[in-house]
Formats: sequence, C-alpha cells, structure tokens
Amino acid sequence: QLVESGGGLVQPGGSLRLSCAASGFTLDSYTIAWFRQAPGKEREGLSCISNSDGKTYYSDSTRGRFTISRDNAKNTAYLQVNSPKPEDTAVYYCAARRASCRFWETSDWGSWGLGTQVTVSS
Repeated sequence: QLVESGGGLVQPGGSLRLSCAASGFTLDSYTIAWFRQAPGKEREGLSCISNSDGKTYYSDSTRGRFTISRDNAKNTAYLQVNSPKPEDTAVYYCAARRASCRFWETSDWGSWGLGTQVTVSS
C-alpha cells in the first residue's frame, strides 16, 4: 500500500514536500514515480527515481522546480516542489513498480496511492 501526504493549500512561491509512505513491502526494491492530475486534464508524469541506482528523471514541465528523492530507511519517497504555481494545483499520486524508469511516463505501474490534493492559491 502507498499513502501520499503533505498536500493542502499552499501559497504561490512557497515550498511543498509530498511524501509517499509504503506499507506491506520494502520500498528500496521498487522504482517510484510521481504523477498528478488536474481537473479536466489527463494524468501527467512528473518524476521517477530508479530502484537500482537512484537515478532520477523529470518531465520537461517539472525539471528544475521539482525534486524526487527516497529514504529507504523510512520506507518513504518524497517530491519537493519549489515555487509552486497555481497551475500546479492537482491531485498528486505516487506509484511503485519493480521495473526501471524506462518509459516511466507512459508505461504501466503496479501500485498506486490514493493521492493527495495540492491547491496553490493566495
């Protein structure tokens, strides 16, 4: 099971860290990705972190402002969002699988969390 947390109302230009806690399995064996979905829009891939070498990948829209990380000791992955913008408002999901980050934005993911709502507004 994956459980996201850390969402809520945040002001533009602030910072936000989302957490993805795993239970029932050891996260260090899994590749983790973050996605989001805004109302009326398709799900969007944000970032991926590999289980094998910790290498990170970002979509064009998130590179430079988002940072993915993992703390295997805490069985938790994170997504840091710097200078959030109103267009970052969405439900954010984490996903896990044993496969690599190859084609991470479009390929299947085995496990998903229920999501956490992020609203960026002043």
